[in-house]
Amino acid sequence: MIKNIVFDLGNVLVSFRPPEFLDKCNFAEPMKSAILADIFHSKYWLMLDNGDLTTEEAIERVTANSSLKKAIIDEIFARRIEILIPIPSNIRLLPELQKQGYRLFYLSNFPSDLWFQVRNGNSARDYEFFKYFDGGLISAEARSSKPDKKIYNALLEKYSLNAGECFYIDDIEINVKAAEESGMTGFTTFGSHEIYPEVKRILGI
Repeated sequence: MIKNIVFDLGNVLVSFRPPEFLDKCNFAEPMKSAILADIFHSKYWLMLDNGDLTTEEAIERVTANSSLKKAIIDEIFARRIEILIPIPSNIRLLPELQKQGYRLFYLSNFPSDLWFQVRNGNSARDYEFFKYFDGGLISAEARSSKPDKKIYNALLEKYSLNAGECFYIDDIEINVKAAEESGMTGFTTFGSHEIYPEVKRILGI
């Protein structure tokens, strides 16, 4: 019996689409591709998510290994919060699930400083939906990123959750598979902004 719903954040409750952000900011090719490759798809981005590097250290590593000017790298890191946009059509699930008696948790790959901005910065008012959660865990805190099973187990242990009673929602299939291998029931959204009907159908509510 499902008692707990565990949400990924990026592209489930909060849109995170760097290519669209770069287009909006008028970054043309080949710079756009260089930014995506050297920053967002780099090993340093993952190390930042894991809590293995600070943002300052990540900027230094990227700068030393990229053709991009440091000013551009600094700008992209400074504007990461702008890439995050809440998804109201999916967020509306939270109060309804809470009303149905489910406990709600988040599990997300997130660097600690960006997480601090989300929870405490000027944009915190856009994230009032966190009031519906009973708890959660980010990768920088767990020192492990999805799809490593360590982060799923860390969440289960932190809140004494039974994996068989958890329903996990993520936009990336490999992350859902890892959750299922950890004992949870999983659902892949593939980035959809219209998960409300399907989640309700699966849960039978």
